[in-house]
Amino acid sequence: MEQQSRETFGSQVGFVFAAAGSAIGLGNIWRFPYLAGMYGGAAFLFVYLAIVVVVGVVCFIGEVSFGRHTRQSNVGAFKSINKAWAPAGLIGILAGFMILSFYSVVGGWTIRYFFQAFSGFFADPVASGDFFGAFISDPLMPIIYHALFMGATIWIVYNGIQDGIEKYSNIMMPALFVLILILVVRSLTLPGGQEGLAFYLKPDFSKITGETLLAALGQVFFTLSLGMGSILTYGSYLGKDENIPNVSTIVPFMDTLIAFMAGLIIFPAVFAYGFEPGQGGGLAFVTLPAVFSAMPAGNLFGAAFFFLLFLAALTSAISLLEPVAAYMMEEHGWTRNKAVLIMGSIIFLVGVVASLSNGVWSHISFFGDNFFDFLDNTSGNILLPVSGLVTSIFIAWVWGSEHALKEATNDGTITFAWGKLWANVLIKYVAPILITLVFLSSIGIIPVGI
Repeated sequence: MEQQSRETFGSQVGFVFAAAGSAIGLGNIWRFPYLAGMYGGAAFLFVYLAIVVVVGVVCFIGEVSFGRHTRQSNVGAFKSINKAWAPAGLIGILAGFMILSFYSVVGGWTIRYFFQAFSGFFADPVASGDFFGAFISDPLMPIIYHALFMGATIWIVYNGIQDGIEKYSNIMMPALFVLILILVVRSLTLPGGQEGLAFYLKPDFSKITGETLLAALGQVFFTLSLGMGSILTYGSYLGKDENIPNVSTIVPFMDTLIAFMAGLIIFPAVFAYGFEPGQGGGLAFVTLPAVFSAMPAGNLFGAAFFFLLFLAALTSAISLLEPVAAYMMEEHGWTRNKAVLIMGSIIFLVGVVASLSNGVWSHISFFGDNFFDFLDNTSGNILLPVSGLVTSIFIAWVWGSEHALKEATNDGTITFAWGKLWANVLIKYVAPILITLVFLSSIGIIPVGI
């Protein structure tokens, strides 16, 4: 009954745009450029591209194959192969729940900054920083924008796979590409931007350290939405005739392309106006508003940039809510409407606490962090790598990489040129070892400077 009534994507393009939307988020347009700025520009880019192939594509193929074979989301997928592993699926569900709780708050920030662009940006990073600090610590305004963002997320997922996620992804992803292309052209034509381009594209391999490798590995793993159930769940909605190796290569390529293009926007602009490329997490909400204020027609391009951030955040948010809703539908018999509305509302309420922890509740500590940072650090540094590691081990060693390869190749009817390498080496040994390194480094067992 479950398999007969299960929703599916209407086309391969719909799956690609939805999965790309899951992967393409704030991590591409905000986090990737500031990491590249911190770790040597082109040197970081070179390492990142290599790891996308060795880890990103490898794990992506595994999760899509696993999801399509079982036709279940996280918990059900594990349980259908080996019931003893059912709790492993809960790790990804919990990770997605926690991530969306604070991610929606940040998504609300992008809406606020989009409107702020039309009233003028700030003349310098100090003014931008003052505005940002005052805004996120306000007890009411961030919650209003958080509600708008979470409301949009709930609405799309409420409408189902084809009429919700696929339909809106097919609109938002092309719009995102158009916006980022316009901003790339504008940034590359700024006087003085060539220095930023050189920083970004001419590698100095002496800058590659153990810290660079681990930062790039972590970024690849997290930006592709691996380990949080999104790709596995989307794979469960994929038709049996679709070419998994192809779509699992296209999506990481699109994800990497957007991250690369984000660097083409940010580094020429930052260097053209004399700002610091390694500014860290404040790059998008503190430094870039000051950059736009110095740029001709900066309000227009600033609005376009923050609308781009909003679209990227929203396409990722819907992929975070879907596995949570799917779990309630499959394991507890809820309807889609009930699952989306109730779980979306709970996530919104948790997000309210996260938002207030940046202001009036900032004095309340959770293991040394405020609640917002606790959600971020726990999900990103612990739950995601653990879930990704468990999933890769389960696919390769419990389900069996030979069964995964059979699913990925549609029972051997399609060509997968490096399929044996993928099944016998990469998914079995390389991916689990590298994911383990990320996890151990994130909790301080392995020093990042190795």
